[in-house]
Amino acid sequence: MNPNIKEMMRQAQMLQKRMEKAKDELARKTVEVSVGGGMVKAVANGKPEIVSLVIEKEVVDPEDVDMLQDLVLAAVNEALTRAQEMIDSEMAKLTGGLKMPGMF
Repeated sequence: MNPNIKEMMRQAQMLQKRMEKAKDELARKTVEVSVGGGMVKAVANGKPEIVSLVIEKEVVDPEDVDMLQDLVLAAVNEALTRAQEMIDSEMAKLTGGLKMPGMF
């Protein structure tokens, strides 16, 4: 086998191991988002999954369910966006900014 190809394969395997390690570390990292003056908080991890949602009782108004739904959606969407940004940032460090489809 060509020595250059062997070296490329070795480097690819090393990168794959580093990416798996980063993926495990990202699963343990979290981002927290607060909306509505802190009335709704969402926490997402680096999988990205929502791992916590806190709704303060003061924002629960049976007469205005739409507002609560909007706050929950805003918190969840922002938490997932920030989690994806965290993932992208960590992966860019490993790949030197090279986009690798299907990796995360």
